[in-house]
Amino acid sequence: MRFVKALIPLLLFAAISVFLYRGLSNDPRLIPSPLIDKPAPAFSLPRLDDGGPWAPEAMSGQVWLLNVFGSWCAACVVEHPVLTSVARDHGLPIVGLAWKDRPEASRAWLARHGDPYAVVVSDLPGNVAIDFGVYGAPESFLIDKSGHIRYKHVGPFDEQIVRTTLLPLVERLRAE
Repeated sequence: MRFVKALIPLLLFAAISVFLYRGLSNDPRLIPSPLIDKPAPAFSLPRLDDGGPWAPEAMSGQVWLLNVFGSWCAACVVEHPVLTSVARDHGLPIVGLAWKDRPEASRAWLARHGDPYAVVVSDLPGNVAIDFGVYGAPESFLIDKSGHIRYKHVGPFDEQIVRTTLLPLVERLRAE
């Protein structure tokens, strides 16, 4: 009987260790989104260049990337050259969503780092980002020709993720 009582804490420790190990081995960039394969949330936001309204319907019939960024975001600076390359070399239209950022700060940041975006919209209150389930910047959503979210990436893109995941998916969606 004493042996069984001594074994219970050991089994509990082993079970907790297994769950902890599994949790720590997950990739934090792979946060599942309930929006995958569902229509992207509808919105209309002011364009950063002229303040006129812009809505995703403008991209109908195209595969495009919605990239959430902010001038305050250090990881966005790291990701920016990769996005510039994707837009320039692969012709993927990228829509910038300036999240919780003053328009003048966003414009200055883009002037300093370059502007790979087909259009940039301002989401100062952050409501559209909430609709997309954004956790933080940068975050990106690949949207297909019919306006459905097909892929979500949390954190900065790097060359390997672009080459092995993003671009093959873009090519497949363009062919559909």
